[in-house]
Amino acid sequence: MVQYQSTRGHKEKLSFEDVILSGLAPDKGLYLPDSLTIDNLNHLTEEDLSYEDFVKTIFIALDKNSAKYVDNLSLYSGFKNSPEPVLKDLNDTTVVMELFHGPTKSFKDYALQPLGAIADKRLSELGERGLVLVATSGDTGSAAIQAVKDSDNIDIVVLHPENKISDYQRKQMTSVIKDNVFNIAVEGSYDDCQRIAKEILSNNPFERRIISLNSINWLRVMGQVSYYVWLTKQFTSPINVAIPSGNFGNAYSAWFGRSHGLKINQIMCTTNVNDVLKRFIDSGILEPQTTKPSVAPSMDIQIPSSLERLIYDFESDASSFYQDLSENKKGTLSEGSREKLRHIFSSQTFDDEKIKEEIKTFNDLFSIVFDPHTVTSLRMAIDINSSVPTVAVATASPQKFSNVISPLIEDFPVSEIDQDEDFETLVPQKDLIIESIKARFS
Repeated sequence: MVQYQSTRGHKEKLSFEDVILSGLAPDKGLYLPDSLTIDNLNHLTEEDLSYEDFVKTIFIALDKNSAKYVDNLSLYSGFKNSPEPVLKDLNDTTVVMELFHGPTKSFKDYALQPLGAIADKRLSELGERGLVLVATSGDTGSAAIQAVKDSDNIDIVVLHPENKISDYQRKQMTSVIKDNVFNIAVEGSYDDCQRIAKEILSNNPFERRIISLNSINWLRVMGQVSYYVWLTKQFTSPINVAIPSGNFGNAYSAWFGRSHGLKINQIMCTTNVNDVLKRFIDSGILEPQTTKPSVAPSMDIQIPSSLERLIYDFESDASSFYQDLSENKKGTLSEGSREKLRHIFSSQTFDDEKIKEEIKTFNDLFSIVFDPHTVTSLRMAIDINSSVPTVAVATASPQKFSNVISPLIEDFPVSEIDQDEDFETLVPQKDLIIESIKARFS
C-alpha cells in the first residue's frame, strides 16, 4: 500500500484518505509517496478514453486507494468543454500546450477541480465541514474558489497580496460573493501570504479541520502529472518542456513524471525578475531575496514551496537544507545533487521590458497573443538547440492580463469583471488574520 511521508523525516505516515485533507507534516515538511503502485507511467494507455477518464486511470495507477474517490466523481465539472489540453504547432520543433480553458482561464484548474471534488467527497464521508486556506500569487486562489464554492462541506479563505496581482485576477476571486468564500488582501508580498498560511496550517487555531489546496497538497501534483502523461503520449519521440515557474509545482510535476518513465528530456523553468529559481538551478543554492512586483505576477515568488519535494528527491531528506535556509537565509545542495540538477533543469530570466517585447514579437510572428508568463516559456522553447520537440506550457489566458497586453497590441480588448467585490484588507500579522477568519466563520 502506498503511504505518504514527510520530506523532513517525521515518522508518521498517511494513507491516501488522510493525505487528501492534509496540510504540512508535523515537522513542516511536505508529503510525498514512499512507493508507487506503478513503476512506469509511460505504460499507461489512452485507448479511447476521454481526458477525464484517462486522468482517473492515472490517479488509480499512482495510488489504487484513490479509486473509490474518483471512479464515480465528476473531476472537471467547472469546465464548459472537454478538459483535454489544446496543442498548437508553432514551427517544426516548437509546440504550445494550452492549459487555460478551464473556469478561471488558468492551468491551476487542471489540478484544483479534481482536488476540490475529492476533498468535498472525503469530508462528506467523514461528516465534517472543512476550512480551506490558500495563499495565491494570482491564479491558485480563483481556481480553488471555483473548485469549492458550491460545496456543502467546505469554507474557503484566500490570502492574496494587495495590489500585486492584476485587477482581473483579483476580481475573479473577490466577485464570488458566497457565504463560504472569504478573500483577504494582505498588505505585503505573496511570500508573506504563504508564510502566514503555512504557520496557520502548522498550528491549527480553529476547532475544525483545516485543509490546504495549495501545491502543499500532494493531490495537486497528481493532477498536474496527469497532463504530462497525456502530453508525452501525443509524441513518438521524447520531448523537452518549458514552464513559467513560480512556486515550482508545475515543474516538479514534470520532473516526477520524468522520474517515473515519461519521455521528457529537459525541463526549462522560466522566471521573471524574481529569479530565485534561475539562481538555484545555476548554483544549487536557494537564497531568497525581496519579492519584486512584475507584469507576470504569478511568478512573483522568492520561496517556491514545491521545490522542497525536488530537494528531497535529490538529497533523500530535506530537513538539513531547510534548517540552513531558516538559520542562514540560504540552503545549499550537495555537489552531486547540483550536477544532477543542472543536467536536467535549465532556466532563463525575463524582466518586464523583455516580457513586453516578447508579447509583441510573438504576436507579429504567429498572429497569436500570449500572456506575460507564457511568452517566457515560449522564448526559451524556441531558442533551445534540440533535435526533439519542445513544448511550451501556456499557463494562462491573455485575457487575464489585458492591463499589460492592451497597450502593446493594437485592438486587444481590455477585459474587466464588472461585479461587486467582497474582501478585507489586513496587515501581514498572523493573529489578526486568524481573528478575522474566526469572525467570518463563527
